[in-house]
Amino acid sequence: MPVLVITGTGTEVGKTITTAAVAAAAVAAGRTVAVLKPAQTGLRPDERGDADEVARLAGAVTAAELARYPEPLAPGTAARRAGMAPVRPREVADAAQKLATEHDLVLVEGAGGLLVRFDAEGGTLADTARLLGAPVLVVASAGLGTLNTTELTARELRHQGLDLLGVVIGSWPTAPDLASRCNVADLPEVAGAPLLGALPEGAGTLIPADFRAAAASWLAPQLDGTWDAEGFRGREAPSRWTVPSIT
Repeated sequence: MPVLVITGTGTEVGKTITTAAVAAAAVAAGRTVAVLKPAQTGLRPDERGDADEVARLAGAVTAAELARYPEPLAPGTAARRAGMAPVRPREVADAAQKLATEHDLVLVEGAGGLLVRFDAEGGTLADTARLLGAPVLVVASAGLGTLNTTELTARELRHQGLDLLGVVIGSWPTAPDLASRCNVADLPEVAGAPLLGALPEGAGTLIPADFRAAAASWLAPQLDGTWDAEGFRGREAPSRWTVPSIT
């Protein structure tokens, strides 16, 4: 798996921190890693982007970014409004392939969800994954509403003939509610793919040394980790006493 494409079911689901955890676990396993952010939006040129954040948390990784646009919008829209050239799926694939000649693993982190547009022609991260022949890891939220967005993403991946490696919960709450705990069992069912990890809420606020030391414990062996899905599901399963009776 020289290239892994990482997408989310939407924005703010923990995609960048999950990418950092995957990178940190791979580095700890002795692999050389590069992270590629095709399009960064909503930041000034002098601000740290998502690829920089991955490098800060994960350590010895190569960080690369192809385009940056000032407004916090979908890349295609942000490029058009800024009067700048868009980044296209072929450019992303070419950059990832070049990085793959120099690294054991390349992580391509998308912007927002799978079908967010890169350009006016409708190019998406899914097109990049197809050009690369790369599997896709989906980062999902924990709580209410995640089953719908996760299943929609998984269905689109299958529709496009892409390989869904699995799902990672990008931020597992310190006090999970009933929906979150039920979703641990339901997410792999609706995705048709395994649950490959759960990052604790606030993981990105850890100091880098602590983040790197813990990253493997949040991810399954398929992602160079030690996380046990069955054990996690058993620990978080809601008891029959959780739901109050209605009187």
